[in-house]
Amino acid sequence: MSKVIVTGGAGFIGSHIVNRYINEGHEVIVIDDLSTGKKENINPRARFHHIDIRDKGMEAIFEKEMPEIVNHHAAQMDVRRSTENPAFDADINIIGTINLLENSVKYGVKRFIFASSGGAIYGEQKDFPAGEEHQQFPLSPYGVSKLAGEKYIHYYSKNFGLRYISLRYSNVYGPRQNPEGEAGVVAIFIGRLLKGKEPVINGDGEQTRDYVYVDDVVHANVRATIGDSDGFLNIGTGIETSVNTLLKKLIEVTGTDIKGIHGPPKKGEQRRSVIDCGRAKRLLGWEPEISLEQGLSKTVDYFRTLAL
Repeated sequence: MSKVIVTGGAGFIGSHIVNRYINEGHEVIVIDDLSTGKKENINPRARFHHIDIRDKGMEAIFEKEMPEIVNHHAAQMDVRRSTENPAFDADINIIGTINLLENSVKYGVKRFIFASSGGAIYGEQKDFPAGEEHQQFPLSPYGVSKLAGEKYIHYYSKNFGLRYISLRYSNVYGPRQNPEGEAGVVAIFIGRLLKGKEPVINGDGEQTRDYVYVDDVVHANVRATIGDSDGFLNIGTGIETSVNTLLKKLIEVTGTDIKGIHGPPKKGEQRRSVIDCGRAKRLLGWEPEISLEQGLSKTVDYFRTLAL
């Protein structure tokens, strides 16, 4: 088993990964500034450092802990906020990542796992679903910063021998996602439906996304941790679902009769997004196991427990 640093380990995806790592016997150190993560998400068996990934104090943590693996999930992940403040997005997602890479090289990290975006970095797709070699012209500063992170990781790999794998997620959803934030349409819609409020659909609702359940994403991280593959891998389902269809399914699962209302489209959002995950199956032996219907049901059940 390994000693692993998980940045963003108090957040939605990161906290699920921490739990799985600990259950499988890894020693886990959580790094999180709690700007969006929640302290109650942190597994009590993990050691927690309350710190920003850009902070110079990060070096002291690496020196003390001497991790073998860094799993980097801390990020500015809000596409709309990135369009409003590109410099803020770049500071966290690029400068913060460089800080981690510098310390990883200095303190002998053996493997760097990076949470990237299989939707945002490709921009408007020409191929459906998009493979890893698809052209990359992001439509948002968030997509640009994630792509830049990948390029920096590749640089550190070629020049310093850092082993790495970048997991390009499609739209991840599931328990612990923030229903009040800008990111995570599934959680936002569920939150509003369970409160008897009308969900707001941006634009005409025919924009599509590839929705992958968080447990499947966690499994991909586990495979990436123990595997020997380097490079960039899409992690999604290969299935397109429109926002209108998603809302229809959620109305059925929640048993409500509330209809959505349409608002203006948002800048920086793609029209269609769906990714090909064949490479992850070949190299990691990974493929999604949870259907959209199963995942939505599990997620609704979780949000119902919060309301009790």
